[in-house]
Amino acid sequence: MFVANHLSWIDILLLSGATGTAFIAKAELRRAPLVGWLCTLNATVFVSRADRMAVTAQIAQLRDTLARDWPVTLFPEGTTGDGVTLLPFKAALLAALDPPPPGVRVQPVRIDYGPATPELAWVGDEPGQHHAARVLKRRGSFVATLHFAEPFAPADFGNRKATATEARRRIEAL
Repeated sequence: MFVANHLSWIDILLLSGATGTAFIAKAELRRAPLVGWLCTLNATVFVSRADRMAVTAQIAQLRDTLARDWPVTLFPEGTTGDGVTLLPFKAALLAALDPPPPGVRVQPVRIDYGPATPELAWVGDEPGQHHAARVLKRRGSFVATLHFAEPFAPADFGNRKATATEARRRIEAL
């Protein structure tokens, strides 16, 4: 399971291209034109933020995906950030690792767009279409870097909150 900071929709293209990962995404994306269809191509696990009672079923779905030996990425900040401050991690879905399926390890990843980060980060209430248009109209190039921390066995940390804390610590260290 990859656990990464989240700056932009570009993160998904980078991580998917580099690792073949599936993603955990908010349920609303399933209905989004084009994006929803693309999500279905790689075993995206859709979660409803509004339905707190559904978290048990969502954890079971995530466990099933992990058991199929398919890497999955979680953006535990729950939203995109500015690239300067790492937001608090939400640990609820990491319950899928408590206990972890056999052989599953957590791979912390820090996504970095260097000096272009302020222009590429999707912060606040900017509508998705506006952000995409703004990024695609941007002139020039940028370097995107995926920094991979040492993976760890979640069982070594005891529970979902400790796993989230360790993943966050390793991402901050990068």
